[in-house]
Amino acid sequence: MLPYVLDWLNLLIRWFHFVAGISWIGASFFFIWLDNHLVAPAAAADAANGVSGELWSVHGGGFYHNQKYLTGPKNEPLTEHLHWFKWEAYSTWISGMAMLALIYWVGADTFLIDKSVMVLTPASAILISIASLILGWLIYDALCRLLAGSPRALAVAISLFLLAADWGLFHVFGARAAYIHVGAIVGTIMVANVFFVIIPGQKKMLAQIRAGRQPDPRPGQLGKIRSVHNTYLTLPVLFIMISNHYPMTYQNANGWLVLAAIAVAGVLVRYFFVLTHKQKLVIGLPVAALAILAITAIAIAPRQPAPAANAPIVTFAAVGPIVAQRCAVCHAAHPTQAGFATAPAGVLLDTPAHIAANAQRIRMQAVDAKAMPLGNVTGMTDAERATLGAWISQGAKTP
Repeated sequence: MLPYVLDWLNLLIRWFHFVAGISWIGASFFFIWLDNHLVAPAAAADAANGVSGELWSVHGGGFYHNQKYLTGPKNEPLTEHLHWFKWEAYSTWISGMAMLALIYWVGADTFLIDKSVMVLTPASAILISIASLILGWLIYDALCRLLAGSPRALAVAISLFLLAADWGLFHVFGARAAYIHVGAIVGTIMVANVFFVIIPGQKKMLAQIRAGRQPDPRPGQLGKIRSVHNTYLTLPVLFIMISNHYPMTYQNANGWLVLAAIAVAGVLVRYFFVLTHKQKLVIGLPVAALAILAITAIAIAPRQPAPAANAPIVTFAAVGPIVAQRCAVCHAAHPTQAGFATAPAGVLLDTPAHIAANAQRIRMQAVDAKAMPLGNVTGMTDAERATLGAWISQGAKTP
């Protein structure tokens, strides 16, 4: 019953996380778009009142007039009805951490630890997981403070730090868990930017305005820098959120480089859209992103060896016990592996007919990518993978 309850909790939290993420990312994208479309105020009175930019737009059958005040209005009180864009970020992070705990901490033996990468106890793996999030924020924040006066140097330093985290986690956890933890570090950085920098800066400026003083623009400027970082980190994080469906990206010796390449492609695409807001169409950016993805896909494409001449025929009698011992403990109508109430992705491998029907899936997941079993929890050997591959190449024949 417990695995069934955990499955429902997983569903509900994942759904909430998805909705919260849409809200946060949608708001972020909108405000970056809005900032890049603002024009000088048409009315001199607006400029005198502190309006730095404005935009007229139409949506949903109505017309909107947005005006931006860098430090609040000068000749009138600031409204009491301010909407703070923060809970979109906070709820995304809280639900993401709940998912991390529910899947990767509760199921550490299966989802977090891969003994072929590093032998860890569940407790030590969970501590490393938590420490990576805390250290990720502390190092990023230190870099931002140290290199505040040099945006390009800061961008390079942050990129190198995230690359190092990517490489390090890939050599500690299972590949799938490593990807998720890079995403969790980036997501933590993004929400911490909101919690520790952007919102406190806005509150400080608001307090100065309410007190009738000229607000210091510095907190707003720092918040803007962190907000820009967040927008460029968005597409890499979105990829990581869906990456567990695509083991060909992470389940190879250079999975950490694959993640880095896809992240760079995501940043280039995001930069392309940011520039289009400013009426600059730089086609080279998405072209470069596609080239990076194409080169990556070619580089990690599985190389299937040519069948050896006079290779012995592999019968189902050799394959059936392997699948039963290594795969069907999870992929069965009634799984016996702890933590599974139903077969993952609905894939059944508990009869000869089911195994034959899923032969190509077995090749991709267990033979080529070696992504299954998860964390190799059942201990499938390379020799067993080769046997499965040979049987599938010979037509996946069953009795």
